[in-house]
Amino acid sequence: MWQNHRVPVLAGVALLLAAAIAGGYLALKRPADVSNAGAAFQASDQADAPIGDADWPLYGLNEERTRYLPAPIKPPYRVTWKVNGRKLLEYSPVLAGGSLYTINNNGEALSIKTRNGKIRWRREVATRNASSPAYSDGWLYISNLEPGQVIGLNAKNGVERWKRRLPGRTESSPVVVGDRVLAGCECGKLFALDRETGKTIWVTDLPGEVKAAPAVSDGVAYVGDYSGHFSAVRVSDGQVKWQSGSQGGAFGQAGDFYSTAAVAFGRVYVASKDGRVYSFEKDSGGLAWSKTAGGELYAGIVAADTPNTDPTVYVGSYGGERFYALDARTADEAGGADDRALGGETVYFANLKTTHTTAVR
Repeated sequence: MWQNHRVPVLAGVALLLAAAIAGGYLALKRPADVSNAGAAFQASDQADAPIGDADWPLYGLNEERTRYLPAPIKPPYRVTWKVNGRKLLEYSPVLAGGSLYTINNNGEALSIKTRNGKIRWRREVATRNASSPAYSDGWLYISNLEPGQVIGLNAKNGVERWKRRLPGRTESSPVVVGDRVLAGCECGKLFALDRETGKTIWVTDLPGEVKAAPAVSDGVAYVGDYSGHFSAVRVSDGQVKWQSGSQGGAFGQAGDFYSTAAVAFGRVYVASKDGRVYSFEKDSGGLAWSKTAGGELYAGIVAADTPNTDPTVYVGSYGGERFYALDARTADEAGGADDRALGGETVYFANLKTTHTTAVR
């Protein structure tokens, strides 16, 4: 009897094994990039928050975190002064009213005169820090890793005005929107604090640890987390407007979001540790496109519509050692660079070895 049924049985087993292998491959392989040609796009919709011509008061410049300043800054450059930060200065300073404000990794905040490099004040506000401060109307707001807190300082002299302890560490650079300060927390929450008192206005639970800085546009905060989710949260009441997710990598790995998003052209652009840049529709969260850039992506996005370029987003990769310029609508590569000049206007980027300037057309 077995001899009669052996061939069909073995064939059936082989088919089941092949199906299992195919299913496992599909489940474990890296998902393909996405391109949605019908996604909403507003080419002239780079309505950044107004700031002073020579100011850079927030991490990423403005609430939208576009990092694009249309100012006539041209080389060649020369060093006019240097200041000893004593410890690692991991995050960029902010600039307002003729003063630079920065904080080193050991939690020492500094105010520096831009004219001559003279230190106005130094103040130890934490034991560990990995974020940029935010300046607004004479106030300086800082998120600290250890202890996990957000503090409000008098920008003129560094005197503490209030301190709000959080239930976890935070390296989420604050953003000031109206009467409130927004910052994320590694406890998986987004906080809105009263800018004058530090009192909690609302707290929103998110699916994972929040390390990125929230970007804000039209009353909505946009931020990713370490579960691979990306959320749009209303600034007025903390309600979640929409949530989308990263595609992740091979073997079902989540695409954690460390990168701070940029909001422009009716889209939200953000990089992920899964090696992709994502473009979500601003109003719905629909995925317009995803683009593999290679290596893990930690850096924030630059979004710009300059006089000599189409709407473009710029980002550098961590492991891929490349700097990308992508068409903001389609993700087509406008150019890739390592140490090469592309011509035209100037975009600045740094790596772990030295600092480069690259001109992009």
